[in-house]
Amino acid sequence: MRMRYSADNMAEGWTYSKAGVNIDKKSSSIESLVEELKYKRSGFGQMVHKSGLFASLIDFGDRYVTLATDGVGTKILIAEELGIWDTIGIDCIAMNVNDTICVNAAPISFVDYIAIDRPDEKVTKEVGKGLNRGAELSDMEIVGGEIAVLPEIVNGLDLSGTCMGVVGKDEIITGETCEKGDLIVALKSSGVHSNGLTLARKVVEANNIKMTDSVSGLTKSIGKELLTPTEIYVKEVLGITKAHEVHGLVDITGGGLRNILRMAKGLKYVIDDPVKPQPIFEVLRQLGNIGTEEAYQTFNMGMGFAIIAPEDEAESIAKENANAKVVGRVEEGNGVYFAPEKILYDHY
Repeated sequence: MRMRYSADNMAEGWTYSKAGVNIDKKSSSIESLVEELKYKRSGFGQMVHKSGLFASLIDFGDRYVTLATDGVGTKILIAEELGIWDTIGIDCIAMNVNDTICVNAAPISFVDYIAIDRPDEKVTKEVGKGLNRGAELSDMEIVGGEIAVLPEIVNGLDLSGTCMGVVGKDEIITGETCEKGDLIVALKSSGVHSNGLTLARKVVEANNIKMTDSVSGLTKSIGKELLTPTEIYVKEVLGITKAHEVHGLVDITGGGLRNILRMAKGLKYVIDDPVKPQPIFEVLRQLGNIGTEEAYQTFNMGMGFAIIAPEDEAESIAKENANAKVVGRVEEGNGVYFAPEKILYDHY
């Protein structure tokens, strides 16, 4: 069935909060938890306390070990509706390794966690195929994991994992060296990735569209479009940092452009020539009447990863990598400024 969208069938001003996810309240919930984590280890193996990092740093002598943990989120509900389980494992790996490389660490080991209401070897086998493919794309080994059968807690399946990485102390990139005059290079996304799917799903449901339906503007069903695996940037980014001077690395995940606020403070990160978003983003915006500000703080909008580097280096990175494009610059000021729409994001 092919559906068309128009002004007549748009939901009125859908937002992530209206869909049930308030990112500001999420941030305050994280803060309330973290303020209770008061015990600090000292000596070998202690945590390195730096704010804004995508992966935690642990002191291991002449190098840092990193830990990052994340899950697939409600993208799993789309996999369930379509009966396609062999790609969400890629998403699980991607969500972790793309955070790990933000400090220039190479992912080396991974453990997965599956919570399920009832054992289903056919489903877990398909999930395993995706996990293995993600590990292959990341050059990382899955060393263990857990399947918990929790019928009183879980209705269906949930998938998450934890990644360990390693980086030499003289190779770490934290964003602290970002400075006026740097350029911002975008690496294109493969689509919606694994963030903002609650909003995307609510918009689709509000328009009485099924995940198996075709929608004008898309080449495959909207469900398959949303299920496109998250791009894994490990080999591309680590290759770039080995060949070029880089000041900051940003995974554009939950929070969209707000993620760039994790870089050095006292600077304004101006996006004035953005990547053209894939058609799925415009379809979602039209179906849900989603404003530009909301879209760019919920979805990646075509930019899955950002690299901040000196001008000459940034221009070389863009020329050498077909997936890369210079999209902005660093100026004096504060926040992330989306210049085409005059939108300023000033808090994460």
